[in-house]
Amino acid sequence: MTKSERLLALLTLLRTKRYAVTAVQLAEALEVSERTIYRDIQALMHIGVPIEGEAGVGYLLGTASHLPPLMFTDQELVALELGMRMVRAWSDDELAIAAQSASNKLVSVLPDKLKQQVERFSYLVPNTSKPSPAANTRKILRHAIDRCLKVEVGYCDVNKQLTLRCLQPLGQILWGHMSGESIWTLVAWCELREAYRHFRIDRILQITVLDETFELTDNKSLEDYIHQQKSHI
Repeated sequence: MTKSERLLALLTLLRTKRYAVTAVQLAEALEVSERTIYRDIQALMHIGVPIEGEAGVGYLLGTASHLPPLMFTDQELVALELGMRMVRAWSDDELAIAAQSASNKLVSVLPDKLKQQVERFSYLVPNTSKPSPAANTRKILRHAIDRCLKVEVGYCDVNKQLTLRCLQPLGQILWGHMSGESIWTLVAWCELREAYRHFRIDRILQITVLDETFELTDNKSLEDYIHQQKSHI
């Protein structure tokens, strides 16, 4: 990695952090020495990058900073295009439209060589999904999750039993495809069971977003749910 590549990588890493990050953490992430990080921080500050902090405490980009757009490698651009094709194929209609718009913007600025590579893409992402109640339910849940709003759902379980649940939706997980439909699971805090529960979204027969918010905590979040699942493996 050249110095310019390392400086760009360091800047990109700082951009991803909301809190101060130490030189030790930066050095580990970039696989360089702490001394190199100190020199690189000074080099970035010398050219006007607004970095706050100091050695031994940590570094953070200034809140009022205005930096030039990110630069991507060829492989990163191809990965972004692949990701947007997956979004168009497997998400809801709103995100599919947004992904297509983003893809158009990305391709419009690619050099001819990369445009040809995208046109001859070696990854096929079949879009066999059709408009369905499950896709609309995923969109409703996505908005509820973003706003931390409770939902009331009518759920048909594996035994064909219908139950009414009040849920605090935390996240949605894609497991695969079946008969042309994406199979998603909702992870939620179930107020009936007072515990985490997961629900096949295609088995949610009705959904109502309630005008009642909930709070995420260290013991009630998608991250905590995933951590608990990993601990059982």
